[in-house]
This record gives sequence, structure tokens and C-alpha cells, in this order.
Amino acid sequence: MEEVKELGVSQKGTIQCLTIVGQIEGHQILPDDAKSTKYEHVLPLIAAVEESPEIDGLLILLNTMGGDVEAGLAIAELIAGMKKPTVSLVLGGGHSIGVPLAVAAKRSMIAPSAAMTIHPVRINGVVIGVPQTYNYFSRIQERIVGFVTEHSQISRKNFLKLMTATDELANDVGSVIYGQEAVDSGLIDQIGTLSDALDFLHKQAENCL
Repeated sequence: MEEVKELGVSQKGTIQCLTIVGQIEGHQILPDDAKSTKYEHVLPLIAAVEESPEIDGLLILLNTMGGDVEAGLAIAELIAGMKKPTVSLVLGGGHSIGVPLAVAAKRSMIAPSAAMTIHPVRINGVVIGVPQTYNYFSRIQERIVGFVTEHSQISRKNFLKLMTATDELANDVGSVIYGQEAVDSGLIDQIGTLSDALDFLHKQAENCL
């Protein structure tokens, strides 16, 4: 499924909506039957929103299932570097790379029933050069931890604790936290709905005038 690119135009201002769903597709092409968001489509859209004098803010709707970590971080870094008002809204799930994508916005929100899955970076398939591979993924994980803790209120200690929990997931390492838990931990700014996200964007846009 491709990301939705639509303009919401009203007397309050113009909001661009970006939907990131399924897996983040990077350099490796995913199967046709997999829902994916292609990062090479998202990057120029974000740049165009930032440059457009007609757009007042960006709403990012998230329901992710992981994907290419490097591609996800590239999107998150671009969002974090925007000057225009940005709001992320986690709907359904924010799995893996969805966590830095959520906190990249100037204001992060999560639906009460939504969940966020936090776990270490991992790889499927054959691994060649175990020490080198371990070091590579350790550095990627450190980049994710650094980004998330820099752009949210969660402490490094608590984020690592959630990431490495062994009693939360039956067949994996990590944690699943739901709406209010994500807010209480400092990971997400607030519980929110679509109207909350739009209200924030319009207010921020007015302040920028």
C-alpha cells in the first residue's frame, strides 16, 4: 500500500497528511503482497512540504510493522529537521522503526487503543562475519536509542529496559506498551485523536504567522 498524499484545506490553514503504514521499504524491494511505504517516495514529499508556502503543517499517521531501519531513520531525521509544525499520530501500532518516526515530530500523539513495540535491532537470514555484524547492529541500535531519547522525554535507562525486557514477549525480547503507558513513560507526548492533532497543527501554524 502506498503512502497517502493529500492536502486538507480549510479556513484554518492547509495541512499535508502523510500516512506511513506496513513495513518501511528501503533498498530491498518487498513482496507485492506486503503492505509497505517506500522511503524514496516519502523523502521528497517531506522536502516539498517544508518548502511549500501553501502548506502550514504536516500530520503523520503511523501504523507500522517494522522494515528497513536505515530507511526509517532517514525519514525520521528529515521530519525532525523540519521547521514547520509537525504532529505524529500512532494508530493501531508503532512497531520497531515506528518508534523513532513517532517521536520525530514536534508533537507526538497516540490513540488510546494503539500499541508501540520496542525491541532490539535484529536480522533474519544468514550472517557472515559474526563479530563485524554484531558491531554493526550494535551501532545501529545505539543510533536508534540516541534518536528516541533526544526527541522524547523517556530516559535512556527506561528505554533500554523496555527494549531488552525478557518477560513481556513470549518468543522475543522487548516490550509492547499501550496508549497511556507510552505517555506515562515519556515516550509519547499525549493521548490524542485526529481532532487533537489537527487542532495542535492549526494553533502552531497561527503562531508562525
